[in-house]
Amino acid sequence: MATKRIERDFPSSTVVKRRRDLEDEEEEDNGAIKLLSLLLQCAEYVATNHLNEASTLLSEISEICSPFGSSPERVVAYFSQALQTRVISSYLAATCSPLSDNLLTVFQSQKIFSALQTFNSVTPLIKFSHFTANQAIYQALDGEDSVHIIDLDVMQGLQWPGLFNILASRPRKLRSIRITGFGSSSDLLASTGRRLADFAASLSLPFEFHPIEGKIGNINPSQLGIRHDEAVVVHWMHHRLYDVTGNDSETLEILRKLKPNLITMVEQELSDDDGGGGGSRFLGRFVEALHYYSALFDAIGDGLGEESGERFTVEQIVLATEIRNIVVGGGRRKMMRWREELSRVGFRSVSLRGNPATQAGLLLGMLPWNGYTLVEDSGTLRLGWKDLSLLTASAWQSQPLD
Repeated sequence: MATKRIERDFPSSTVVKRRRDLEDEEEEDNGAIKLLSLLLQCAEYVATNHLNEASTLLSEISEICSPFGSSPERVVAYFSQALQTRVISSYLAATCSPLSDNLLTVFQSQKIFSALQTFNSVTPLIKFSHFTANQAIYQALDGEDSVHIIDLDVMQGLQWPGLFNILASRPRKLRSIRITGFGSSSDLLASTGRRLADFAASLSLPFEFHPIEGKIGNINPSQLGIRHDEAVVVHWMHHRLYDVTGNDSETLEILRKLKPNLITMVEQELSDDDGGGGGSRFLGRFVEALHYYSALFDAIGDGLGEESGERFTVEQIVLATEIRNIVVGGGRRKMMRWREELSRVGFRSVSLRGNPATQAGLLLGMLPWNGYTLVEDSGTLRLGWKDLSLLTASAWQSQPLD
């Protein structure tokens, strides 16, 4: 009866097309389930050191998935490539170090920065990170006339022109604004400093840029050039492209001693462990990462077609690099819960309710992407894709320990 009713209400060609679409969707879903099952079986083999069986499965997977196919195919293709690298390094009894173990070359940095600019244009993730942190910083600087921002991974400094704009609009003008930017190349840092100085000059903001080639956990704190008459803000954007902090314990100790007015932090909803080790630990990290990146690939695919060059650039340079660093690992443990660590050493959470949350909601409403969700959770802001949280923004202030 239902079929007759559909055929009566719609032309037969429409009915046939709908049936074919449903059949195609069902076939695609079945194919994705098969791919994911093979990939998870392969990860189990790697976790239990059954490398011959893993190699056999990887060969099978490579024949039926492509980084140019559907979203499930693409994510499986990159995870299988990462597993292949791990298997090879295991055969050779060598560690294949991720980018995080060394400073990036200028070429690597430029390639990543360019891909991140593309990423910024096709998803709201980077915009959310910049916008939310800037709003929190602006509120924390109320009444201050000199500010020192310490950016633990300044890259091209794309975040800071937005903050400069809102600071320039304050009735009480700033006496000075200084940014200390960490990075992997003195040449790239110098280029970033020039761009920021030019933009600040266009707004008549008194600006200084202090570049530091290296990582905060590996330096002498005196290199930060702290001045007692400045409000200090630390900005920290977590990612898995490379290691930003260096020595984690030293990073935490430097932050504790700095007693900054504010720390803004944006974290991916993934544990910071680099994927080293084996057995259940490796498998747990693998499943968590697969779930996370499946959502991220789905989000990007929702807005861009399979043939999109922008999509391939982001997936191949940014996401595939992160996946490789997580899966291959270097055997080095990283702190897994930075928010807990900050609380332990005397920082208290600053709620992002109110204006930061309102402004972040308005930002998402103005952007052309659907499916993203914004949730306020105990003062943090979480940006997600459908039912999965992708990024969490939080802010912290120093307080005396009891």
